[in-house]
Amino acid sequence: MNEKTISSHPVFDGRLLKLDVLEVALDNGRRARREIVRHPGAVAIWARAPDGRFVFVRQFRKAIEQELLEVVAGTLEIGETPEACARREIREETGYAVKTLTLLGSIFTAPGFCTERIAVFYAELAGGGVSAPDPDEHLDVVLLDEADWKAMMSRGAVQDAKTWAAWGMLQTRGSEIGQLAKENVEHPTSNVQRRIKKERKVKNKELIAD
Repeated sequence: MNEKTISSHPVFDGRLLKLDVLEVALDNGRRARREIVRHPGAVAIWARAPDGRFVFVRQFRKAIEQELLEVVAGTLEIGETPEACARREIREETGYAVKTLTLLGSIFTAPGFCTERIAVFYAELAGGGVSAPDPDEHLDVVLLDEADWKAMMSRGAVQDAKTWAAWGMLQTRGSEIGQLAKENVEHPTSNVQRRIKKERKVKNKELIAD
């Protein structure tokens, strides 16, 4: 399946997001309109503190008018690699340093209308410190042991999609984490970038096959 772009018109160009309206041709010969939000990409990190507890942040999200418990996450800056972004966000939002960083995979958050792709990492943290979030952010660091985290999931207290995705990816790939973490300590940037490229190649092959 494919949709050929006939025309694209920019509607909004903000500090973070862009909005384009596209006219596309469908395989059946019909035409349709697509409203596409352009996003620079982001990272999400399932992080474990030195004492074994999981590290989350709680913050107010204006779009839904409520607080959410989330994994540490953030948007890529221009020219920034996902690994560098993950390390920066951990430091800024929690004050911890990263001991090991392992790429679990990536997800598209809302492919129906948005290009955002999130690289999901698992991090073992070291030390501690004082968080320094962006001036327009206000968040609280929350540490939970596995029993408390599972209790929150069972009662429906976790509503953030990337947090659920990160947990699921960690459970699926848990047996690989030790070896992957060792690889990333030795060659962090090259391994992270290699795995992202490999995922993209596999995805492209799947699309061609379909």
